[in-house]
Amino acid sequence: MTTPVRELRLPSEDDLREFVIAQRWFGSKSREVAHFRVLETIPLTEQPLGIAVLEVEFLPGTHELYQLPIGARPAGEWNEGIICVNEGMAIYDAMSDPETARQLVRLIARDTAIETGQGTAEFRAVGEGAHPLPAEVGVVRPMGAEQSNSSVVLDEKYVLKAYRRLGAGPNPELEILRFLTDLDFPHIAALRGWYGHSGRLIDTTLGIVQDFLGGATDGWDLALADLREDPSRFVARARALGEVTGRLHTALGSDNQDPAFAPEDTSAEALGLLTATVDEEIERVFLDLPDDREDLATIRGRGEEVREKLRLLTQVGSAGRVIRHHGDYHLGQVMHTADGDWVVLDFEGEPARTLIERRRKRSPLRDVAGMLRSFAYAATASELLHGAAAPAGWEDDVRAAYLDGYVEETDQSLLPPGRAAVERLLAVFELEKAVYELRYELDNRPDWVKIPVAGIARLLDPETTEPEA
Repeated sequence: MTTPVRELRLPSEDDLREFVIAQRWFGSKSREVAHFRVLETIPLTEQPLGIAVLEVEFLPGTHELYQLPIGARPAGEWNEGIICVNEGMAIYDAMSDPETARQLVRLIARDTAIETGQGTAEFRAVGEGAHPLPAEVGVVRPMGAEQSNSSVVLDEKYVLKAYRRLGAGPNPELEILRFLTDLDFPHIAALRGWYGHSGRLIDTTLGIVQDFLGGATDGWDLALADLREDPSRFVARARALGEVTGRLHTALGSDNQDPAFAPEDTSAEALGLLTATVDEEIERVFLDLPDDREDLATIRGRGEEVREKLRLLTQVGSAGRVIRHHGDYHLGQVMHTADGDWVVLDFEGEPARTLIERRRKRSPLRDVAGMLRSFAYAATASELLHGAAAPAGWEDDVRAAYLDGYVEETDQSLLPPGRAAVERLLAVFELEKAVYELRYELDNRPDWVKIPVAGIARLLDPETTEPEA
């Protein structure tokens, strides 16, 4: 169908530039922008209201695409997210307008297709389960602080997430949520619908609608609360989280017929590429370690030792299989529900990677390593943030409980044979994470450098324990 609308009064390039570069979801603030332009508009209502696909061109010639819902109302009638005022009309970022969410849901619930100047916008509901997406929603509210995307809660039952930065091809979150929803996998917020664009300029996912988890607590906040109140309580929770992670990976590796999800054997070349990539990062980070920081003493000058440890760890024989996985797995990506269950969220993968990289099959142990590093962060952050030190041995107990639950619930064909081989390969991925963390903390949070330093030292000497914060 084609939706009739009054033509949107689009902002000028200068107005777009000033507005977009100030937003938290714009991820390239340090790069020199050459041009902003609107590549495509998708009409939504007669308000007028629509979605603009922006191209941001950087010097020397690269570009990024972003989604910017745009609305227009008489100046003075609307005050949020104003981009500019043209001829008495306020032009604004319409993601802040509840009517945007309501109209997107209507279009999705009714399985709508809208012809655009450069292609077709599709709005599709998913499944006919017990809770189909309603065509009308009432209360719309923002979902916490804006990050790389924009999310709103609908009637406290659903979440609409609009992807701000766009990539060519399906978003991995849409693919994985649709796959797991079709399996009735219980440990996710089920997918209810999506919208996207296909055409001459780009095929891309624009957003999704999924269930909202009311009354749930994210794993990071829960771990820190337990460390203040009853540290032993989180050990049992970690075991359950390991079991859920194992079931997740087993589900993601369960379809041998779908090329996008069928497990594949790990090649020697893949391990060699991993080694080379981490090796390069190690060299870069260790060459640049500042000389005047005492908290780096345990690893300063040990770059070659870290690299040798990496080479030994990757001689593991069989490395199991590679599958679609979460890709950015840590305590902030899981929710603990009111009835004591764990639910996994945010299957987009690492935001800094391209969609092609995020859709690539990898060892499921990468997710496990990410969660183990998150436990290390929680153990030290508890004192840094709240003055409640983790008891001696807490991190070891949490790690062991999580791994016990994980190994017990995971399809063993996905893993290296035997617990020892699993832990050797895990050490490779933990080392990769810890070296990345070291560079990040040196650049952004110097007081937290002790966390990756302790992780690297632990991998060099298994008897090393995390230092007191």
